[in-house]
Amino acid sequence: MVSRIDQETNFSQTALNLRAYRQELLASNIANADTPNFKARDIDFKTALAGALGNSGSTSGSQLALAQTAPGHLAAPGGNRFGAPLQYRSEYQSSVDGNTVNMDIERAAFAENAVQTEALLTFIRDKFKEMSAAVSP
Repeated sequence: MVSRIDQETNFSQTALNLRAYRQELLASNIANADTPNFKARDIDFKTALAGALGNSGSTSGSQLALAQTAPGHLAAPGGNRFGAPLQYRSEYQSSVDGNTVNMDIERAAFAENAVQTEALLTFIRDKFKEMSAAVSP
């Protein structure tokens, strides 16, 4: 029974984790708006979700794993959480200090991601209500 519930909620759980990760990235961009030479980063949510779910079919952002050629080599730490390759945001207006954070774009992306997270949480809540109604007498 528990494994069936896990199967039903796997997509939502993965999507929610990716939304939280993207929110962290966007918050980091906003926090570093005044940091010289900081490059704004983001993920392509659709590609990242496909990669995290194992649907690597024809995604253009697929990454190769680093090979460990000797037993003493350490595994590469994840700049690729959930199979989500980090991308640098393109620069719309150059700045003297080399910072690529555009606050208007970052705030809009942050708000959009927050709304989509809320929608996903509502979907999950409704799914659990359905499952609860199905098992209650």
